Amino acid sequence: MQPLIDNARSFGQRPEEFAPLALGQSPQVLFITCSDSRVVPALITGARPGQLFELRTAGHIVPPHTADRPTSEAATIEYAVSVLGVQDIVVCGHSHCGAVGALVRGDDLDAVPAVRDWLAHAAEDPKAADRQDPAVAEAVQNHVLTQVLRLRSYPCVERRLTEGRLALHAWYYEVHTGAVREHRAATDTFEAL
Repeated sequence: MQPLIDNARSFGQRPEEFAPLALGQSPQVLFITCSDSRVVPALITGARPGQLFELRTAGHIVPPHTADRPTSEAATIEYAVSVLGVQDIVVCGHSHCGAVGALVRGDDLDAVPAVRDWLAHAAEDPKAADRQDPAVAEAVQNHVLTQVLRLRSYPCVERRLTEGRLALHAWYYEVHTGAVREHRAATDTFEAL
């Protein structure tokens, strides 16, 4: 913990760099990814403060939209799209994802009931030919595409897509190499950016 504290102390010693942030935010991108500590959106993209609006959930899950039961995820998506006017939404899954791996393998999650219920309510079992692949690459990529489709069920997203003012992107990040791939609709494959 001490190295983190030391960095936090020195971080605040450059107020001139951060003063403009007090005027507000206008991020261009909503970046939806996993809570996994190995996935750091600003590091992956090189973004500076104010450039990304982030939504991090276990398993990079976008729950289905339900008007009668709002969620923090829905509130974040709606705020990013309707208030901040983001132009792009990236859903970024990653290799070696514990949540997707648990779904693929059918792990017993009774010892972690909140995790079990979150995964059960929010995700279909991702398809994978090799259920024992430790990277769960194919399953994560299929899972990312499912989450992108779910985004389309949000009225604010659908409206902005129809207006041509929003683009959706499906990314796959390899934690063991640092490589990032994007889904290409023309070939239905994930290819290097």
